[in-house]
Amino acid sequence: MLKYCYENKVVMRGESMPVLKTDRLLMRRFRLTDLNDFYEYAKDPVVGPNAGWDYHRTRDESLLLLKKFTKSNEIWAIEHVETSKVIGSIGIHRDRKRENKSARMIGYVINSKYWGKGYATEAAKKIMEYAFDQLDIDLISAYHYSHNDRSKRVIRKCGMTHEGVLKCATVTYDGLVYDEHCYSITKDEFNKVTIPTGV
Repeated sequence: MLKYCYENKVVMRGESMPVLKTDRLLMRRFRLTDLNDFYEYAKDPVVGPNAGWDYHRTRDESLLLLKKFTKSNEIWAIEHVETSKVIGSIGIHRDRKRENKSARMIGYVINSKYWGKGYATEAAKKIMEYAFDQLDIDLISAYHYSHNDRSKRVIRKCGMTHEGVLKCATVTYDGLVYDEHCYSITKDEFNKVTIPTGV
């Protein structure tokens, strides 16, 4: 299990959110000063579309979204500890595909310059650990499009079980319709397994 630290007393809908730490990453609330790092990956045409959103054309477009992120208690900036650079984001949200209010869904995005180094997996494991340890959550889910093999590898490394495929489940920003591969892990399952920390 990854080393971790919770700073501040936090609940999902509270006034603050936790700072989560691993050996290489720090996950904390977004700041307006993160704009340059945020825009760097938000403008990348290979990043947003894999997560279902269009890449950003201007810094102002990124700034509008960043302002919302700074007020969110569900979306963390992923900061690279060694360089203090924000290299992505990760969130835990209500799973709209499940009626169970104790189910949450994780989503993440990483600057393409940092792909293949295990950062998304490291961040996702930490969020899962925090959610099961500190929040009243029974199940965590994740989804990916059929063409997104990178996300599939991250989800599987987090110990989730493939539940199946929802056909024609999502219409993206450009009007395309995609299947969604569904994964989940329960609190009991998470507590029974030791998830490898390696990439």
